[in-house]
Amino acid sequence: MSPTGRATFGLLAAVGALLFGIPVLVLLARAILGGALGASLMSRVVLDALALSVLTSAAALLATVVLGTPLAYLLARRRFRGSWLVDTLVDLPIVLPPSVAGLALLLTFGSRGAFGPGLAVLGVQVPFTVWAVVIAQTFVSAPLFIRSARAGFQQVDRDLEDAARVDGAHEAAVFRSVTVPLAGGALAAGLVLAWARALGEFGATIMFAGNIPGRTQTLPVAVYSEFQAIDGLDRSIAAAAVLVLAAFGVLVVVRWLHWRALLALPMARG
Repeated sequence: MSPTGRATFGLLAAVGALLFGIPVLVLLARAILGGALGASLMSRVVLDALALSVLTSAAALLATVVLGTPLAYLLARRRFRGSWLVDTLVDLPIVLPPSVAGLALLLTFGSRGAFGPGLAVLGVQVPFTVWAVVIAQTFVSAPLFIRSARAGFQQVDRDLEDAARVDGAHEAAVFRSVTVPLAGGALAAGLVLAWARALGEFGATIMFAGNIPGRTQTLPVAVYSEFQAIDGLDRSIAAAAVLVLAAFGVLVVVRWLHWRALLALPMARG
């Protein structure tokens, strides 16, 4: 590449980096230097939304592990008729607009939805409750874990698993002691990404669970709600800054886990 081409590429890269970085830095600067972060974190609205977000995202993460791990293992190790369709359905929530995901959940579990009348007979109401928040977060975040876990399971050396079976280990022990540790980096990275996605979920939550302070108002919903309030700009900035810092920490952890996994695989195979 000519010096002019390198200079052009460097300039475009710098503009791209500034485009992505400056808005985030401006938000953090306004929150910290303007005093919004410290003052507004004492706000009852922000604290309640933060506590609810932590609680519901933890519950969504648990559901993701319980439901997503077997599915990821199945997709990684088995090929069956219609597996491509299952693969596509799992990935679909990643590309769906969050509002569409929320509407789909409402049409499924709402009072006039596919399962709503049956749940009503049992005295169970899902929409506009904390359970709706958990379901919405799980629906949009679990595919990230499943994709990462599937890739991790595919990279595990089958010979190591076979060696454990030869030594007398049953399938559960092989999975627990060999497969999961070898795929651990990918599993952990997927979990962190899924948790971050659940923590930052907005569209599906507000469509399916609503915006009820202290009940279904998570931190992303609080950012939107406080921004609309006459005197809520500082609280909105503070809540947004918390989400930015959480997302930044998540990306750092994911990169660390990725490099750790890359270093661990040659050692395990050797």
